[in-house]
Amino acid sequence: MNNQFTHPKERIRFAILTFFFAQGLCMASWASRIPDFKDVFAANYAFYWGLILFMIPVGKFVAIPLAGYLVSKLGSRSMVQVSILGYASSLLCIGLAHEVYLLGFLLFCFGVFWNLCDISFNTQGIEVERLYGKTIMATFHGGWSLGACAGALIGFVMILAGVSPIWHYTLIFIVIFIIVLSGRNYLQESAPQQVEVFETKERSMAKAPNGFRLLFQKPEMLLLQLGLVGLFALIVESAMFDWSAVYFESVVHVPKSLQIGFLVFMIMMATGRFLTNYAYQLWGKKKVLQLAGSFICIGFFISALLGGVFESMAMKVIINSLGFMLVGLGISCIVPTLYSFVGAKSKTPVSIALTILSSISFIGSLIAPLLIGAISQAFDIRIAYMIIGILGGCIVLIVSFSSAFDIQESTGKPEQDK
Repeated sequence: MNNQFTHPKERIRFAILTFFFAQGLCMASWASRIPDFKDVFAANYAFYWGLILFMIPVGKFVAIPLAGYLVSKLGSRSMVQVSILGYASSLLCIGLAHEVYLLGFLLFCFGVFWNLCDISFNTQGIEVERLYGKTIMATFHGGWSLGACAGALIGFVMILAGVSPIWHYTLIFIVIFIIVLSGRNYLQESAPQQVEVFETKERSMAKAPNGFRLLFQKPEMLLLQLGLVGLFALIVESAMFDWSAVYFESVVHVPKSLQIGFLVFMIMMATGRFLTNYAYQLWGKKKVLQLAGSFICIGFFISALLGGVFESMAMKVIINSLGFMLVGLGISCIVPTLYSFVGAKSKTPVSIALTILSSISFIGSLIAPLLIGAISQAFDIRIAYMIIGILGGCIVLIVSFSSAFDIQESTGKPEQDK
């Protein structure tokens, strides 16, 4: 029995949002302590540290063929609970790592559960979006960003207080466990049946495992075009998640009390996601993506070119924070908008379509640690950030000239999002 008939849709929506919050909290808790782990393992060689971080996208890559199959076979309701608890458990174990090889393995596991969360959570999000009959995906991703803001702020406080990562991560695990217990009854159950209907009526694949063959067929051109934008977006996200704290420490050279780059980035990312639905109403999804790419490009170049011009420490912090804020505002709407396009235009079952999109996009997170590490080692992290900024311009060009982003939309006065 689908939970939409036993619970008010507003409570269902809030419960799904809390799971997104939990995922963001978990991710930011790791990212906020990256400089600490870098110091503990004496990873002063940028490319070497990039190799360690590389284990996260490797884990996400390994999870790709499993994610869509497991979600379509077992249903997103079960996989949401398994994936977020696995994600939080991996984080907890990372806090216990004392050998670099163990850290690498745990980051690999962290990446596996990260991708399982992505597919199962967004499948749930699209189901609730269909329940509402309007675009609300950005608010779920806004919940993720709120969780990431909370994680960044908690991490900042923990660092100033001298709390070790293991106790920090124990607190995060307890919070996430409570969220799972509180929200699990509101999760939706419709995904497996949808895949079965599609396979039986449209593909005549009733005897095949749900969704498994679809993973290896030629994807829709729509998903290829969306995936390319997603690829560039994930390079940008990885640059900020993995290197923003390091950037403020090694380039801006500010004390720990002023290392706010990751925090202001996440605050603007959250703000942008809660404004995204209103921006759709004003300008349409295509224009929003064009603006997003422009903000990303401008933000990186402000930080890289102007962030070190002034002698004043206050001005350095202000200029770099402004650049990071623009990047956060730009990246905020890209992923939820891509997922919304999948729900509106794709003819492939949702969990499989999201897996295909994730398969293409993940290459960005796979490339980013090695790319940034290699460029930083050969030249400077500022050069790496300028190159990443160029990708924002590429997003603008792709969105402007690709048919995937042409959609009939009505713009005007924003509607009240209830």
